[in-house]
Amino acid sequence: MSNEHPTRPEDFDLYALGAFDGDEKVAFETHLASCASCQSKLGEARGRIASLALSAPSVLPAPGVKERLMRQVAATSPRASGAWVQPEVERAEGVFARWWGLLLPVASAFALATLLLWLHNDQLERRIAELRGTVNEQQSKLVQARDLADLMSARDTVVVSLAVQKNQPEGTARVIYNSRRGLLVYNGHLPPVAADKSYQLWLVPASGAPISAGVFNPVTDDTNSIVAKVPPGTAAKAFAVTLEPAGGKPAPTGPMILVGPVS
Repeated sequence: MSNEHPTRPEDFDLYALGAFDGDEKVAFETHLASCASCQSKLGEARGRIASLALSAPSVLPAPGVKERLMRQVAATSPRASGAWVQPEVERAEGVFARWWGLLLPVASAFALATLLLWLHNDQLERRIAELRGTVNEQQSKLVQARDLADLMSARDTVVVSLAVQKNQPEGTARVIYNSRRGLLVYNGHLPPVAADKSYQLWLVPASGAPISAGVFNPVTDDTNSIVAKVPPGTAAKAFAVTLEPAGGKPAPTGPMILVGPVS
């Protein structure tokens, strides 16, 4: 580990458990001395380990064990006087201290194993969440691809070319629309606009108010695409792109940039 931020979240837990040594420990401590953020993370790790230690099952011997051991020591002693019994009592207590000295590493090992298992499970859960998100995204793209394939192959799909209006930025676009499916695809080329402005695509129906089909603001002069759904059965008279405040409006308010009638 170089003198940089630890790249593995579990490093803080492993250091708190004393699992680092040598150059790895020195590098960690050197970085830690000048990084308040990592000091805070180490404090959180020590809190987690303390919680795990407290959650470990008790390993103290049963209450009657010490009493039985004391009786046995007294019975086998050459003299039963207090002068001889007291050293035996102290020796017996030393036995308990040695027992605890053996049991404490076991408890620590249990806590370490529990922590490592928790870290492993946490990593697996994050990975599963990432994979689930990827699967959902791929499924969404697959559904969209199927919709587009159906749109392009349908006989009642129309293609409408949009032309730039007078005194407006140069641009071109077309809309592929299927009224029966209520599905349209916009592909256009328009220059970027200010951050407080957006282009907005409208379906102008044969009757009724214009229907918003999407808002966009190209970052570059690359082609922009929109796939939108509108109420099925909506007969379109025209499509248009207007310039609106950022985020768009419920109804057109700005100048028309592109317009294309449905023939």
